[in-house]
Amino acid sequence: MHPAEEIRGVKSKILISKKIVLCVTGSIAAVETIKLVRELIRHGAEVIPVMTKSATKIIHPDSLWFATGKKPIIELSGAAEHVSYCGRVKDPVDLLLICPCTANTISKIAYGIDDTSVTTFATTAIGSSLPILIVPAMHLSMYDHKIIQKNIEICKKAGINFLEPNIEVNKAKMPSIDKIASYTIRQITKKEFINKKILIIGGPTTENIDDVRILTNKSSGKTTVTLTKQAFFMGADITVWYGYASEKIPDYIDKVDFRTFIDLKKLVEKTNMNNFDYIIVCAAIADYIPKIQKGKIKSGKKDLIIQLKPAEKLLPLIRKKATKSVIVGFKLERNKNDLMKKSKELLKNYNLDYVIGNTISGISKDSNEIWIYNNSNMIHKKDNKNNLAKFILQTIK
Repeated sequence: MHPAEEIRGVKSKILISKKIVLCVTGSIAAVETIKLVRELIRHGAEVIPVMTKSATKIIHPDSLWFATGKKPIIELSGAAEHVSYCGRVKDPVDLLLICPCTANTISKIAYGIDDTSVTTFATTAIGSSLPILIVPAMHLSMYDHKIIQKNIEICKKAGINFLEPNIEVNKAKMPSIDKIASYTIRQITKKEFINKKILIIGGPTTENIDDVRILTNKSSGKTTVTLTKQAFFMGADITVWYGYASEKIPDYIDKVDFRTFIDLKKLVEKTNMNNFDYIIVCAAIADYIPKIQKGKIKSGKKDLIIQLKPAEKLLPLIRKKATKSVIVGFKLERNKNDLMKKSKELLKNYNLDYVIGNTISGISKDSNEIWIYNNSNMIHKKDNKNNLAKFILQTIK
């Protein structure tokens, strides 16, 4: 068994049975393609490497051979590899990914010039209406060249998608491996939420006790992050309002930070909530808010009493402002019996569309057990949080 098989699907099965031709051109960013290939394989993909001769001067073909388990195609042969993978055949690949892509290759593709294996693969894929994703990487002066930008527009009009580079100083750099992999997944998987706007409110609130200390909870933000990624993969336009959690929201997601309950309430009040088709509230919002003491409470006290008052409930305000949205609430309880009762009360009292119930046993863990309630049904599911996030989204659609 090739070593690539040992990692196939270890992160997710979302790209199992998907085939991707990865075209590598002569940018110095080609050195990052080993990491990219391995990430795609961890999601289950079969990756077929294609290289320009210039790319082989940056990275040795054996490196991509080892990473993918397939010998890179550098020159076309009598096997007509470009047609076998990207032509009008019975089983073509699911995506042609050109990463990194130089200014030279972009211009050749724009004008149908086929003098490398990569450009011939691109021409064949365009003629077969296969999905193509180009990830440019070059010096900024080249990327900003008006003719290069015109050629990019020509490619876009031909149906080619582009992932914009990260602009740093004088470089148009290849985005992070996570971002490229995520856009690749979004490109070739089923888009149940295409043209749908989803707001995900997640992470814990942090309430001030004095000018130094805070009162918060153990929410890690894992559920928020997994829901965000899965919704992105499924084609949604995502906005995340996020508390102070350890898990990081991907940098390609529109994110607004909040800290306290008051911060969150103000966000709801100033936002047109009906702009969102779905609102998922998985945030760990404070049930009690401390009376803030000025300065810093002195250390050395034998006993310290912190006065707390019940926090206002946010879901009624969200429902009042989001009359057209599908609203999904979350309910966390210690045991299953309390969970069922409280989830049904939450569903009814706040006029929600769904309530996702779970117990404290899943906090900060990679797997969980959930119960999904609506007005007529209950569904139970136990799995890792990535699969649960996808299951939740498919259920509420």
